[in-house]
Amino acid sequence: MTARYEPVIGLEVHAQLMTRTKIFCGCENRFGAPPNTLVCPVCLGMPGVLPVLNERAVELAIRAGNALGCDIRARSIFARKNYFYPDLPKGYQISQFDRPICEGGHVPLGDGRSIELTRIHLEEDAGKSFHPEGGGEQSLVDLNRCGVPLIEIVSEPAIFSAEDAYSYLVNLKRILEYTEVCDGNMEQGSLRCDANVSLRPVGKKTLGTKTELKNLNSFRATRLGIEAEIARQEKVLAGGGTIRQETLQWDAERGVPVAMRSKEEAHDYRYFPEPDLPPLLLSQQKLQAVRDSMPELPAAKRERFQTEYGLREYDAGVLTDSAQFARFFETVVKHFPHADRVANFLMGPYLRLQKEQEGDDLLPVTPEALAELLALEKGGTVSPAAGRQVFEAMVRTGKGPADLVKELGLEQISDDGALQTVVDEVLAANPEQVAEFLGGKEKVLGFLMGQVMKATRGKGNPKVLTPMLRSSIEAKRG
Repeated sequence: MTARYEPVIGLEVHAQLMTRTKIFCGCENRFGAPPNTLVCPVCLGMPGVLPVLNERAVELAIRAGNALGCDIRARSIFARKNYFYPDLPKGYQISQFDRPICEGGHVPLGDGRSIELTRIHLEEDAGKSFHPEGGGEQSLVDLNRCGVPLIEIVSEPAIFSAEDAYSYLVNLKRILEYTEVCDGNMEQGSLRCDANVSLRPVGKKTLGTKTELKNLNSFRATRLGIEAEIARQEKVLAGGGTIRQETLQWDAERGVPVAMRSKEEAHDYRYFPEPDLPPLLLSQQKLQAVRDSMPELPAAKRERFQTEYGLREYDAGVLTDSAQFARFFETVVKHFPHADRVANFLMGPYLRLQKEQEGDDLLPVTPEALAELLALEKGGTVSPAAGRQVFEAMVRTGKGPADLVKELGLEQISDDGALQTVVDEVLAANPEQVAEFLGGKEKVLGFLMGQVMKATRGKGNPKVLTPMLRSSIEAKRG
């Protein structure tokens, strides 16, 4: 909140649905294919073709509505949203307008608060325009994305800070991933966000004039873009100016919102019911079948991790931060049934290495391979320190832990005879420290243990060495 003005933010999130085919035709729903290869007469808007609704897309929209606490309409209507742009070959987009499939609902912020939703509706995606550098006035169009199934999740204008907008997106993305509705990949465009931002005098209830901010392709960009637009509007108002209702594009390089065009209203799109699609009717049996198929949601999984695995609340929160990470944890535990040790390793060496690689993707190590490494460590084959070295090598090379232990020469020494020889040599070389320990200086034991580990190049088994070192020193007590 600023000194004189209160920001009011509403978010529109487009989430691509994880279907095998597009929403109204049989073309593949797949990212990364060569331009204009995943197209057919339907998604190219050829005359005389008819759309056929993808049932799986409907199921995923219902699933999202269930996860977000929406009311699911038994009867919804598709509409044509008319506008002209090179990446929209039909000249209109099939969407839903006044009768969407889902109404109401909310997105939790993770701190006990939640943001109310207006609606969730089904629609098809448009293509994508490219403006190559050095191409002059040339523009290129890839229509592979035309007809990809989307849901648009529209919040109420009930977000009052950029930080809350950030939390909203993080928690929404987590729910969509958990329910396998959307993969949440913002870099590939499968999750996209537009922000409507306005300011009003503190204490007033009437909304100010809003602008729509586009090109927010990451959570960080969303937060920075909203903060910049709030600051821009405040500066205009403070100078006695007025806010124009317009669409802005976030320029991440310069850190400023840039005007694109005047902001459209619903009547500008000339919505009317889609004549080629009948009303979408959902039976109670269908709605119940989707409810019965709902996967475990983040909050429920977090609570289960605490009760089933005995994890602390914080640890359970970290491990359930993403659906992938939670699945990885549980798979490791199936093969190595020591949940506390698995959790400690994942939250320590695993996440540290993942952060160093500057990515959110899982590291290229299978749960089974990590379970094998932890079993080697628990069995005394490698020390925890050596285990971390082996793990890093597993990520780099893709090799198995047992092979790497041998290859790197990190197998832990647990043989009593070999270790006793090293202990005797260290004690003989450090008579002053032995005398200090016998005189009551317990801390000296750490120094002596360090010398033993140095002599064994870190391979000595501490569980064997600690009592051996103590008993060897006590034996020198005259």
